[in-house]
Amino acid sequence: MTSSKPKTIQTMKPATAAKKLGVPLTATPAEFQASVVSRDELNELQSTPPAWLADLRRNGPHTKQVIAAKLKVSIAGLLRGGITGPLTTAEIDALKAENPEWLEREQANQVEARKAALRLKQR
Repeated sequence: MTSSKPKTIQTMKPATAAKKLGVPLTATPAEFQASVVSRDELNELQSTPPAWLADLRRNGPHTKQVIAAKLKVSIAGLLRGGITGPLTTAEIDALKAENPEWLEREQANQVEARKAALRLKQR
């Protein structure tokens, strides 16, 4: 049996939408920051990103999650390395090229953590 009630539109705050898109809210356009985003609008942004979103994903600034993935470290490892804010793609590339001691150490920690997780999963 179907109900005759109209379907309610799911909306989210701009901060939630930015998080789901993997970009910092502060880097998004003012009109995005000032409006609520529907589930359909979010799906549209994900499937066909506008120029501003494509540029943010390509050049940054990037969120901690994206930075950690690009550097192959954990978010905690970023914090231990002194990285507390967003970085651009150029800054991430410069860090990779410089390869500071903390980055090598955190990458090794991440490799060991993944090996340990795999061993536990295999048991």
